[in-house]
Amino acid sequence: GVALVGEGREVIEVATTAVAMRDYARDELDAYVASGDPLDKAGAYAIQHPAFRPVASWRGCYANVVGLPLCHLVRALRVWRVVPPADACSEQGRGVPAACQTHTGQRCTVFRDILAVRASRHSSRR
Repeated sequence: GVALVGEGREVIEVATTAVAMRDYARDELDAYVASGDPLDKAGAYAIQHPAFRPVASWRGCYANVVGLPLCHLVRALRVWRVVPPADACSEQGRGVPAACQTHTGQRCTVFRDILAVRASRHSSRR
């Protein structure tokens, strides 16, 4: 998820992605752990790892699993009237969703639904 806090206000966006891990052979798991790669990862894995490929499937926002759900960030920024190019430009290959898909190499089927919803929680703290 994403939280923006400042100037007496906060916006909190919760992002949920269902992830199914694949079955690992003991030797490949041992090699992965021995590589040290899991030591600097939340959850001890990177969905985008090119060799280990730990994930069998996911449902939801891929970027959320990587670490920053960009469309949820866009929603949060809109509450503060910061409006980066988002879904309106995506069909022409511009905007946050298109940049996210280019960067991750994954086709996104959820960005329109995410961007169509207002931020999940925001408040002013005075």
